[in-house]
Amino acid sequence: MHWNVPANPVDFEQREGRVHRFGGHAVRRNVAAAHRADALQSAHPDVWKAAYDAARQQSQLGDMAPYWVYPGPARIERHVLPLPLSRDLARYGQLKRDLALYRLTFGQPRQEDMLALLTRAGLADQQEKRDTIDLRPPMRSARRRMGR
Repeated sequence: MHWNVPANPVDFEQREGRVHRFGGHAVRRNVAAAHRADALQSAHPDVWKAAYDAARQQSQLGDMAPYWVYPGPARIERHVLPLPLSRDLARYGQLKRDLALYRLTFGQPRQEDMLALLTRAGLADQQEKRDTIDLRPPMRSARRRMGR
């Protein structure tokens, strides 16, 4: 929950990074939901260590999977509450654009933010058209086959 709009993308990234730390609430809930039985059956005295060990063993990406993200029903959502009638509301749109570009420079864009940026810029539709293969026959060939 952001109670105001951060001044720049770096501050925004810092705030959100605190939420995504190792052992965060959503990650712990997802690991516990998936590996509760493994943790309780383990002889290890630390139940969380046993649960995280089971999660690592089940990971299909091995060491390439980030340990601070674990799929499951618990999700982290971003809520920004700019003050009504303040400049924060106008700045928030610009900040989301800047944040998407900031993350892109590190090669780590958040997919939702990046797609929103491309859509606002009108580039998402153009990319979709370029990526589409039209398998319909050309109109001339179709008319010739129909005897016209």
